[in-house]
Amino acid sequence: MICLCSQSPSRALLLRNFGIDFIQKSTQYDEEQITTNIAKDFVYRASKGKLDSAIREFGLETPLLCADTVIASENGEILRKPKNIQDARRILEIQSGSTISIISSVHYQSKTLAFSDISATHYHFATFDSIDLEAYLQSDLWQGKAGGCMVEGFCKKYILSVEGFESTAMGLQVEAILPWILEG
Repeated sequence: MICLCSQSPSRALLLRNFGIDFIQKSTQYDEEQITTNIAKDFVYRASKGKLDSAIREFGLETPLLCADTVIASENGEILRKPKNIQDARRILEIQSGSTISIISSVHYQSKTLAFSDISATHYHFATFDSIDLEAYLQSDLWQGKAGGCMVEGFCKKYILSVEGFESTAMGLQVEAILPWILEG
């Protein structure tokens, strides 16, 4: 049994799909305090900050798993969670017909083990259909999503090629962390 320190339904689904027993608790960490514009630095600091908070809040009686994910545009801009529909449109238009990197950082810690990993999955998208994009924006499904979209949702039909694990893109590189969880 581990503690997934996230309310992410995608991360919970991944753990269930890999047969990992877990409880899910959210930690109190404010990502807005992070000031770097470098995607790998940002995601590492966010996931590490969540782990440090989780240790303070929950202790290590149950092993902790903390993660964070960001999307980086082709030019390196971090595409965060959109603040409103206009921001979502801007972020999705950057991704349309482009290549993005979905970067996930994970920290697993028990009383005896500590593991950290940063992985990326790269997607090349076809140009989004403008009517389809507008319908997606009106659906509000972009809310709370890094980059405003999920590769298993709206963006799926626009994927031309993928390099990396789908689990990384969904926010938790289970393939990298699984041996550590099973050992711990």
